[in-house]
Amino acid sequence: MSKAVFQSGMSWKVVEAKWAGTREVFRDFDALAVASMTEAEIAGAATDTRIIRNRKKVEAVIDNARRMVELDEAHKGFRKYLRSHGDFDETVKDLRKNFRFMGEMGCFYFLYVVGEQVPSYEDWCKSRGREPLMTSPAH
Repeated sequence: MSKAVFQSGMSWKVVEAKWAGTREVFRDFDALAVASMTEAEIAGAATDTRIIRNRKKVEAVIDNARRMVELDEAHKGFRKYLRSHGDFDETVKDLRKNFRFMGEMGCFYFLYVVGEQVPSYEDWCKSRGREPLMTSPAH
């Protein structure tokens, strides 16, 4: 999910170039560790040259981790939360409501990466009147 947040409005190439540092700064994306970052740690992350230094996106990653922990607790598992919506479009709608900087493509990418059921990329593009940019989602 964090990769989708940072990619929003940016080139995948830029995000990939900073990804190792981003992984370090955000504690290998352990949701509890990220959710517990202090204001001083957030300020430090926002100026850390290892990552894309966009304060709003840094805050979004932390807010999203906090929301993920809340939903994990409420549903007795985050995967149970993801599967509580009935279908792909409803899941995307709820992800966009609950998480910051998550557009439709970011939600598709996130769900694909975590192994949830998604339509083929080509079918997804077609259903939204888009031309596919590639033949399958990026790794």
